[in-house]
Amino acid sequence: MTAIEPGKTRIGWIGTGVMGHSMCGHLIDAGYQATVYNRTAEKTKGLVGKGATAVDSPRAVAENSDVVFTIVGFPSDVRQVILGEGGVLEGAREGMVLVDMTTSDPSLAIEIAEAAKAIGVQAIDAPVSGGDLGARNAALSIMIGGDAETVRRIDPLFQLMGKTIVYQGGPGSGQHTKMVNQTLIASGMIAICEGLLYAHKVGLDIPTVLKSVSSGAAGSWSLSNLAPRMINGDFDPGFFVEHFLKDMKIALDEASKRNLALPGLALGYQLYHAVAAQGHRRDGTQSLILALAKLNGFDWKNENR
Repeated sequence: MTAIEPGKTRIGWIGTGVMGHSMCGHLIDAGYQATVYNRTAEKTKGLVGKGATAVDSPRAVAENSDVVFTIVGFPSDVRQVILGEGGVLEGAREGMVLVDMTTSDPSLAIEIAEAAKAIGVQAIDAPVSGGDLGARNAALSIMIGGDAETVRRIDPLFQLMGKTIVYQGGPGSGQHTKMVNQTLIASGMIAICEGLLYAHKVGLDIPTVLKSVSSGAAGSWSLSNLAPRMINGDFDPGFFVEHFLKDMKIALDEASKRNLALPGLALGYQLYHAVAAQGHRRDGTQSLILALAKLNGFDWKNENR
């Protein structure tokens, strides 16, 4: 593959949902020609309006691209769009680079890297953190596994999507790092919700409380970005509950393989199952506050007004 350059390097993008649409949009805005695919074709229209070409299969994306990015929902989706019939590797050619930015199984990332290498393609796993805001603002944290030289060559593309871009090691390393990230978030989200519930019940003005605690030792990205959404009753997805459940299960399974006990993560997993059971599977992860409020016998949406 030649040097990465706008106007010369052809970009493929598979998965134009909450995050993927913005991420691909940044590449188009920088001058890259893009070929896009999404199972729901309607979701590609905004990118087509920017100049992208929509096609009807992942294979067609690969046939028209030098670097293909995927960011889909679940590991089964990753397997289908990359390794399945009509998938990326069917349309790939020697020298192409495949970058999966879905949060997925580390073992699948290794399997894909090996299958790609067999046909002269480099496969990189590069899951991200930062949600819809990070995607829109090109401020994502990108955790990268795969061939170091390939990662170096495609770095100009990562720079258009993220602010914290770190190479972690060989295939699967990016996914393992994302499991660390999700483990940290799971327990942190419980703490944020419990703090807000406490503030509410003792009669404090919660936005005023946040002014004190968000810049101190308790501060975090989730506290600064998701707690205000909880207060305002905004449960639109920056990151779906059902996808967070998927991530936590992957992390717990990987931990189990290593006889590693992670009770905080296990608690988060169970509590988010309660969120899903209450009808919030397709809401944002900040909807945990609704389930914990219900556990305490009140309706957060109504009582917090």
